[in-house]
Amino acid sequence: MSHAIAAAPEEAPDAADQTIRLAQVNPPNRKFVEGVLTTIPMKFSAEDTFTTPAEYRDILEGIPNLDWKPNFMAETRTLKSMASDVIYRRDIWGLEFSFKPLRMIEVGIPQPSGKLQKKLIWYMVYKVTNHGEPLRHVPVKDQFDNVKYEVQQIEGLPSAPVRFFPRFVLSTQDTKEKKEYLDRILPAAAEKIAERETGGSKLYNTVEISRFDIPVTTEDKDNSIWGVVTWEDIDPETDFFSIYVDGLTNAFRWKDKDEQVDPTANPLSYRQYEQKTLKLNFWRPGDRLDENEEEIRFGAPGEVDFEWIFR
Repeated sequence: MSHAIAAAPEEAPDAADQTIRLAQVNPPNRKFVEGVLTTIPMKFSAEDTFTTPAEYRDILEGIPNLDWKPNFMAETRTLKSMASDVIYRRDIWGLEFSFKPLRMIEVGIPQPSGKLQKKLIWYMVYKVTNHGEPLRHVPVKDQFDNVKYEVQQIEGLPSAPVRFFPRFVLSTQDTKEKKEYLDRILPAAAEKIAERETGGSKLYNTVEISRFDIPVTTEDKDNSIWGVVTWEDIDPETDFFSIYVDGLTNAFRWKDKDEQVDPTANPLSYRQYEQKTLKLNFWRPGDRLDENEEEIRFGAPGEVDFEWIFR
């Protein structure tokens, strides 16, 4: 079974309501000329589908008296031996990410005092597409009847909808102190951005887009979902910056601490996870005076336009 399993729906009193909640497709009311959208296809990698042989420390350090020699079976069949060289396999799904140029808009943002404060908001309109066809390990027997695994992306195989839990971080690269900005939900800006960018069609913010499952896009139907991400109070001295996009894939990697750990403890106390993340690089050759969206360019001198990293 594919690991691209939709997240659990919201609680409902009726068992009949325990179904996948598919997102309502929200295509723009206007068409864009070619070149307006930049599309980053999902980069599938066979290495993402497994963790190299590692110790199962919950067993090795949590169960006593494992170090014994069997008399009637191979030593490799002991629990200690099998837990010392474990390969963790998993299916990997991914979403295609497309985005319009990064832009700015000035809106009145409500303050705790109840008054509105005019702020320059940075934003990006994007869409995510689920093409299905996850990468998976398929058991295959060799000529000696031994089972081995091959990594395959099986075309045409029915795939489950995927839920997108986005996390956008804008990180400055050239300010005196490196700064990172999480996206902000700004209802005051959402309607104005939609009117400007899509002709008024609904754009999901990063919370709304995570409430539904994105169905697979087919040749007959485009089930892409459109969203918007916004940031405020960006340092006007910023010239070089990157945007990190999490949630486009379930690919991850992990590493345990080298020292002895308590196997009964929360794994996060001794295990570090890194998620596969899309990194977009930008350049803004301007200054703090008269900030202008026309100055923002995708890509940066001496840098790749985008890359997939773990962080």
